[in-house]
Amino acid sequence: MIKIIIERRIMPGLEQEYEQAAREAMRYAMGASGFISGESLHEHDNTQHRLLITQWRDLASWKTWQHSQEREIVMQKLLPLLSEEERITAYLHP
Repeated sequence: MIKIIIERRIMPGLEQEYEQAAREAMRYAMGASGFISGESLHEHDNTQHRLLITQWRDLASWKTWQHSQEREIVMQKLLPLLSEEERITAYLHP
């Protein structure tokens, strides 16, 4: 298994729009082959700083989703809400 950590920074005032778009993106991801689970967190004192933790069967499953047309569609709604490019890091279970 692999965990993918996605760090995002949202433009001030757009948190509610982000939440809606992020929920839609998660619904799409849940249907992707190899998706196991996901959770969304925000920093305690900074709701503009978000962390998405997803778990995938393997790196190939994540890469397939990452480059899929479905993710591209949902990201078109998310990207305008971000103040900087998202950072994605993959972590393997030992």
